[in-house]
Amino acid sequence: MFAFNFNKITMPIFYGKAALIEFIHSVKSSDSTIGFVPTMGALHQGHLSLMQQSLAENTHTVVSIFVNPTQFNNPEDLEKYPRTLEKDTQKIFELNPNIMVYAPSVNDIYEGKVVSQSFDFDGLENQMEGKFRPGHFNGVGTIVKRLFEIVSPTNAYFGQKDFQQLQIVKKMVSKNHLDVTIIGCEIYREANGLAMSSRNERLSDSEREQAAIIYQTLLQAKEKFKTSSCKAVKQWVKEVFDANTNFDLEYFEIADEETLIPCDEKIKDKNYRAFIAIFVNNIRLIDTISLK
Repeated sequence: MFAFNFNKITMPIFYGKAALIEFIHSVKSSDSTIGFVPTMGALHQGHLSLMQQSLAENTHTVVSIFVNPTQFNNPEDLEKYPRTLEKDTQKIFELNPNIMVYAPSVNDIYEGKVVSQSFDFDGLENQMEGKFRPGHFNGVGTIVKRLFEIVSPTNAYFGQKDFQQLQIVKKMVSKNHLDVTIIGCEIYREANGLAMSSRNERLSDSEREQAAIIYQTLLQAKEKFKTSSCKAVKQWVKEVFDANTNFDLEYFEIADEETLIPCDEKIKDKNYRAFIAIFVNNIRLIDTISLK
């Protein structure tokens, strides 16, 4: 364990799982709860909002900072992913110095075998992100399951921006009978509506402002969905981005929230959600909105 020290106040930081597990056992009592926020670092206000919810709802909070290699199907994306551990720990410390930080090495997690476990997510993994990022959700399932085994959380917090990931994690927990409650938290947005993401840091100021079109388009799609068919809304979104050469639309999909099966025709009493993935100067951004 390493203690981050600021003005004689310390915050526990763990680089190895053995020390973290021992410390959690030392502070956990029969009636206490552990809240867990898994992150890949490059923390922004969206991450901090998850931590705030965990702090409000649990006796103790653990935050992991780990860029997981098995969920990147693009080696360049893995290489360019921002790593800002010192800034991240400072932000966590300023939020609450009692938060336990777990910042492991790849070897501490994978013990020399950097490979994904294979999961059956009942087809959730075959839609949207799964189509364009082969193996991604096996990597997500592998790291989240491993972190749950290490931290043994009562509650774990995930942002709804990665809604498909949220459903994948819930499915993994259910099928593996893990004793943890998964809590999906509202998307935290920048002033112009752009969903907060660590990848936003790679955008120029002008790209960041122009990217407001993503959420604006989702809001308009939600309005159109009230009176138009799934097919018509999808075609309209395609035309919006065909007309804007600064963006490359990878996909726009309307799907059932529970199964993630794409909508061909609206079915009464189903809850639908719109999903989008956009490239801005080779930087990939995703967003989503409920169509209720």
